[in-house]
Amino acid sequence: MVIKGRLLLRNLFIIAAMFGAGTANAETYAIQAGRLIVDAAKPALGPSTVIVTDGRITAIQPGATAPAGAIVVDQRSRTVMPGMTDVHVHLTMKSGEPWYQELTPKYSAAYSVTVGLTNALSMARAGFTTVRDLGGEASASLAMRDAVREGSFPGPRILVSGPALSIIGGHGDSAVGFNPELAQAIKAQGQLGVCTGVDECTRTVHRIAAMGVDVIKFHATGGVLDPGAMGLDQHFTDAEMKAIVDTAHSLHLKTAAHAHGAKGILAAVRAGVDSIEHGTFIDDEGVREMKARGTYYSATLMAFSGLQMYMGKGLYTANSEIKARQTLAVWGKGLNKAYRAGVKIALGTDAAVFPHARANEEVGLMVSKGGMTPRDALIAATKGGPDLLDLSSETGTLEAGKSADLIAVDGDPLTDPAAVTHVGYVMVMGKPIALKAN
Repeated sequence: MVIKGRLLLRNLFIIAAMFGAGTANAETYAIQAGRLIVDAAKPALGPSTVIVTDGRITAIQPGATAPAGAIVVDQRSRTVMPGMTDVHVHLTMKSGEPWYQELTPKYSAAYSVTVGLTNALSMARAGFTTVRDLGGEASASLAMRDAVREGSFPGPRILVSGPALSIIGGHGDSAVGFNPELAQAIKAQGQLGVCTGVDECTRTVHRIAAMGVDVIKFHATGGVLDPGAMGLDQHFTDAEMKAIVDTAHSLHLKTAAHAHGAKGILAAVRAGVDSIEHGTFIDDEGVREMKARGTYYSATLMAFSGLQMYMGKGLYTANSEIKARQTLAVWGKGLNKAYRAGVKIALGTDAAVFPHARANEEVGLMVSKGGMTPRDALIAATKGGPDLLDLSSETGTLEAGKSADLIAVDGDPLTDPAAVTHVGYVMVMGKPIALKAN
């Protein structure tokens, strides 16, 4: 017993020494800024230094300072600001490929993970320190998220939904668009997110939640890029949407609704959804309900840019091309209507409809298409997402105690939204992200 006690004591001393050594050798960065935006809703500061130790902001000091032994990051020619958050991306998918791409032989779950990790790095290099992946094969999405979270691969903080819920034959039903034999084979294999009726949709939410996702997404309306002809208005019934949202909330998960048509938007908002994604044809009643309930709006304006980029090239079905032209006719009008009414706005892009590396162009579109001021667009890009995702205590502003999620850009993003497309430095949770050499 004495020998065992001595061994235990020795091991405790070793563990204590290891932790003590880790504290003594804490990694400290001094990021020196020519201009510093600590909060997009407040005036910028002049030359300042952000001190980061072990992934956390520990101090913000005036001028170009650095504690002894700190790693100095000289960004005095740039504006240092909080990292951006994109609440609507598809990391495990590629842009510029045919609509049936995910049914081709190469698109195994394992391959999708490699795609996701590649696109995650592209998003980080574009200035995004947090992203929400809204729809992808569950095992691939979760593996990608966890690999980045554990530090095995570089990338932003990632939240995932796994597969989005869809009605039979609706947006998200991968059996649509194929011959009967292939469609039957797809159905026989099982599609986790496809459901109908209150009870089945409730069970589906439970099954997806049990996989360890961070959010539940459902398709309240039809979609542009599905090959079907069911249109862009309401798909799930009011009762089904209510069941989906209530079940997710009972499991302490936020909900996001893909919604284009006005009736589907209104039904999702009344069901209690936390965010409307796209909101393309939102009407005055939908805006009033969103404002009254505090529902967030994510306009995904870059998705429309992607439609322009790939239409007429044989990548979309004839049905998709028709729907694409309908949405392009009102590009940005929904955001403008919601913004003028004071609806909460979070930046979302739908990255994968266009190349992920261009996601930072969303800020400029929020100004030019959505009618937002540069400052309000930047607030949506930095603070809107964290508020929606319950991450405001971690990220969105630069404050002592928060995660060191920051970027450095050329120019002043408070007056010029294009500034965020010129990213010169990225740090995610205290870890620098290597940028591509020019």
